[in-house]
Amino acid sequence: MLEKSSKSIEHFGFFLVPDFSMISLAAVVDPLRMANRISGQTLYSWDFYCHQNETVFASNGLPVAPTRQQDDVTDLDTLFVVAGIGAQEANDAALFSWLRGLKRQKVNLGSTSTGSLLLAQAGILKQQKCTIHWENKESLSEQFPDLQVTGELYEIDRDVMTCSGGLAGLDLMLQLIALKHGETLAKDVAEQCIHPAIRPAYEKQRMDLQLRHHAHHPRLLKALELMRSNIEEVLTCQEIGDLVGLSVRQMERLFKTFLSSTPANHYLQLRLERARHLVLQSNLSMLQISTACGFSSTSYFSRCYRKQFNCTPREERLSLSQGTF
Repeated sequence: MLEKSSKSIEHFGFFLVPDFSMISLAAVVDPLRMANRISGQTLYSWDFYCHQNETVFASNGLPVAPTRQQDDVTDLDTLFVVAGIGAQEANDAALFSWLRGLKRQKVNLGSTSTGSLLLAQAGILKQQKCTIHWENKESLSEQFPDLQVTGELYEIDRDVMTCSGGLAGLDLMLQLIALKHGETLAKDVAEQCIHPAIRPAYEKQRMDLQLRHHAHHPRLLKALELMRSNIEEVLTCQEIGDLVGLSVRQMERLFKTFLSSTPANHYLQLRLERARHLVLQSNLSMLQISTACGFSSTSYFSRCYRKQFNCTPREERLSLSQGTF
């Protein structure tokens, strides 16, 4: 259960990590502004905290300056870590110490998108359910095998809230508004956002395969789901066919018709896309990544990666690491 403030005004802080997602920030800040306007009261206030108390740039290049210094946490009820691409580069001991200090002071902690990784690195998420953007779910689980990482839009576990990012932050904030000030205000805010249905936490993060691939063949969709769900332990085309009730030849015809690809090539592309997410958004070794994505050796993994992305995984990670936090 979240720690409730006895004050009439609830104060939020948003710690902005370099290259944070602007849509994630807007999704958690603007509902508070709208709740104030619609209610005709100052129910919420907020401040921006930034790394080293300096202006931080979002991933779209827009700058945001801090409105408070990090050592000023007066009246702070809840702090969200707002992150995006490159969160794994923010391995900052001072930040982690600050977050742990806030937790000791009974400040509710939260995160959007890849901010969950930073909460995990700070030791905030021990023995608590959490979620993260679907691109990063596997890497977070690999790095922190003891965490209870779900695929939910958001998780509220005691005094910690995690959100998968994007517009899921809006659903989380609407839930918080409803808990504190009633469903009517939350629905009014949702309507202002042209968000007619407040999504529950268990809604899917990813687009249905049927919509993504414009495919309606049930056995093809089941084959695609099996591929997506079996990245580390790779299934053969024969095994997939047996599980969905198709011969290899029938499956090849369906893939050619709907995806203009072969089952093997599509499966390999899924594994390489997962590998690229891990290369760019985790600190896992190349051996760990190749194993997690079903490759028998790092050399084979590197060859396939180069063919797909025109560079090796080590070269891509090196180019990323030239930026600094």
